[in-house]
Amino acid sequence: MKSWLSAARPRTLPLALASIFMGSFLAAFAGKFDWLIFALCCLTTIALQVLSNFANDYGDTQNGADLVGRVGPERAVQSGAISPKQMFNGIIFLAILCLIFGISLLYFAFRDASSTIFWYFLGLGLLSMLAAYTYTAGKKPYGYAGLGDISVLIFFGLVGVLGSNFLFTKTFDWLNFLPALSCGLFATGVLNINNIRDIESDTRAGKKTIPARLGRDKAVIYHWILLILGMSSILIFSILQGKNNFQYILCFPLFFMNGFKVSRLQNPDPMLKQMALSTLAFVILFGVGQLL
Repeated sequence: MKSWLSAARPRTLPLALASIFMGSFLAAFAGKFDWLIFALCCLTTIALQVLSNFANDYGDTQNGADLVGRVGPERAVQSGAISPKQMFNGIIFLAILCLIFGISLLYFAFRDASSTIFWYFLGLGLLSMLAAYTYTAGKKPYGYAGLGDISVLIFFGLVGVLGSNFLFTKTFDWLNFLPALSCGLFATGVLNINNIRDIESDTRAGKKTIPARLGRDKAVIYHWILLILGMSSILIFSILQGKNNFQYILCFPLFFMNGFKVSRLQNPDPMLKQMALSTLAFVILFGVGQLL
């Protein structure tokens, strides 16, 4: 059980939930929050994130990125704690959970809406599951081509925030694109820390992440760009919204500290968890400010 818990990578869950919290806070500000939809959103997101983590553990071992001597935490399949077949079965189990939670979510969210919306969102959910699996698993994982950052920006930002908000409100407010962009950029920052840590092992395995392509120094500059754009996006949102809500600025020193530490640490792995928790704290402060 300990090996399965480690493979689930609990430290990634705050980041996965951040986009759901953001979409939910925006819905609550619009007066359209629902606790059942919120709970099912969280369960679906957690199941999808664990599925992604299992697939990453399975795929990186199969494709050679989790080699002996990698800098990051030991992986379950690579270490032999969980066999490839057991991990693949775990992925199937999580996929079934995603479908159960996701279909339940869509039923309660759209039971009084057009069935067309239900099918669109079901397709989006299946696409999210496919993206979670094919990031590092399968014959042509897109993470090995350096497309992971785009995927994270889309699914942890735009889809996570705008999609979850739509489940409550049944409408799109394009101003919400800015907080969604902030969440996506900060989530991409977490992935970038992971990829900076793994530059050597990824390069050996032919995994062409952005840091593996750019080198460490330029990857750090890229990290600063992600942080600054993320902070700028939410500031622009608050200014355009015209609401005196800037409490989230209290989290900005955490992002600056993250940038400085990533710049200086040879192994920035400790800053991965810090970045994920800082993002969640940022979202909570933003949400509290919206509601107050």
